[in-house]
Amino acid sequence: MQKIIVTDLMGFSSQQVSTAGVDLTTGQCVRLIPYLTTSEAKKLNILPGAILTGEFTPVQNPEAPYQEDMFYKKLTYVGTCSSSDFKLALHTGLFDTVEKGFQIKLGQNQKYIPVGHSFDRSIITIKAQPDKVEVVESAYNPGKIKLNFVDNSGCAFNYMSLNDLGLNGVADSCHNMKELKKLNEFICSQVEVYLRIGLSSPWNNGKTDGYWMQVNGLYTFPDYHHDIRSFH
Repeated sequence: MQKIIVTDLMGFSSQQVSTAGVDLTTGQCVRLIPYLTTSEAKKLNILPGAILTGEFTPVQNPEAPYQEDMFYKKLTYVGTCSSSDFKLALHTGLFDTVEKGFQIKLGQNQKYIPVGHSFDRSIITIKAQPDKVEVVESAYNPGKIKLNFVDNSGCAFNYMSLNDLGLNGVADSCHNMKELKKLNEFICSQVEVYLRIGLSSPWNNGKTDGYWMQVNGLYTFPDYHHDIRSFH
């Protein structure tokens, strides 16, 4: 049996969630295949920081760059990790910059990795300055929430897709109540902010075939937002 700490919990529909975690013993990132249903995730109490055990088997010949994909059996919730262990899990995939994490030189405002680019991971962690992270309304889809951040190279990533299940729930509510400012003030009040950056399936937006970047998770230290880290 292998043990992982959940670091990514993403909602792609009202019925399914995508879950990934880190084995602190090996440093391996594990993305659970197939996706769990929302009801299964709630029943198992799967939230970021949850400790899960199971039998994890690598997907044979995974499509690059999804080396993290693993089938699972006997998935069991065994508790919640400490704040220090959760930070260790985030540090396992930590890179100074998005470019280093995805092994590519990015152009201005480039938020995708071209299909065919050679790299061996689809999830990374980036540490950002709290005052360089902001939840914003989409410029093109009013009512939709995006994320702006600046990495340690000074590279800005604006209007990033936001797939963090808990954050999306709270941010949508805050948007409706015109309280996004309070949420951003909480983020800015923290000492450290970590972002889990993942890649979508290959997609053509009409101009480019690419793996598009998305924010899988946003985590703050020393405090966390209780509403964000819960089911809605």
